Amino acid sequence: QVQLVESGGGSVQAGGSLRLSCEASGGTFSRYLLGWFRQVPGQEREGIASIGTEGRRYYSDSVLGRFTISRDSAKTAVYLQMSDLKPEDTAMYYCAAGLARLAGSRWSLSSSEYNNWGQGTQVTVSS
Repeated sequence: QVQLVESGGGSVQAGGSLRLSCEASGGTFSRYLLGWFRQVPGQEREGIASIGTEGRRYYSDSVLGRFTISRDSAKTAVYLQMSDLKPEDTAMYYCAAGLARLAGSRWSLSSSEYNNWGQGTQVTVSS
């Protein structure tokens, strides 16, 4: 199956921006629902953004208005543009691919709907 590799994480001050990338290896994302998740050690993984095969997006309340998920035209990469970052955004961020049936609904942010995950990239936001 398609391999996913995240990049773009780092350290930033509150109010700053970062752009995360998830590159596809061995195929494209054209047939998949794509999602971004984040996790703090000891806490449950949180779905924050998703995009379906037709471009339908869904965001968690915690990032709505601040984060934007997108795909490139070749369908080989998915991005997460993060703006107005807050210390509570600090986490390991993962991209994932799954079936497209739940695009545009809150269920598209459920980790159980994805079976293909990247290795993660760390985002740290300081106050």
